[in-house]
Amino acid sequence: MADQRADTTPSAESVPAIPVALTAAPGYQVRRLYQAYLAVWVRAVDATLTGPQFAVLTAVDAAPGHDQRSMASAVALDTSTMADVARRLENRGLLVRRTAADDGRRKLLYLTEEGERTLRAAHDRARALDERLLAPYDAGQRADLMDLLTSMADHWEGLAEES
Repeated sequence: MADQRADTTPSAESVPAIPVALTAAPGYQVRRLYQAYLAVWVRAVDATLTGPQFAVLTAVDAAPGHDQRSMASAVALDTSTMADVARRLENRGLLVRRTAADDGRRKLLYLTEEGERTLRAAHDRARALDERLLAPYDAGQRADLMDLLTSMADHWEGLAEES
């Protein structure tokens, strides 16, 4: 017997217009960008390596042996999130956390060989994604956009620290 339930998929006519109060809000647009970025990252870069994990691997590759706290700052993660990301990467065999000799509370981070291979493989795909994301803009516009995004991030982080 066929399922008699009504189709609950919204039709184009039934989806309400996005209120101007949202479209005019920078936070709403940033959220849209981030959601779209996450969706394309999974398809274009890596379905199992998240953006924050990629950032941590990249930072550890650039500065091996630094502690978890300073790495958290370098990749814009709070310390508890950083600890969780580092633990997950360690569990996957991509990262090693070693206790600092001078302070048993500090965890120093190093990539494993598998972590290096994973990072190399994801790096080229991430850079190709960057090119796709910025494709509509010429070199000057890209530089201006990156300056604007960096300035906005710096300003918003400053506001967060004031709270």
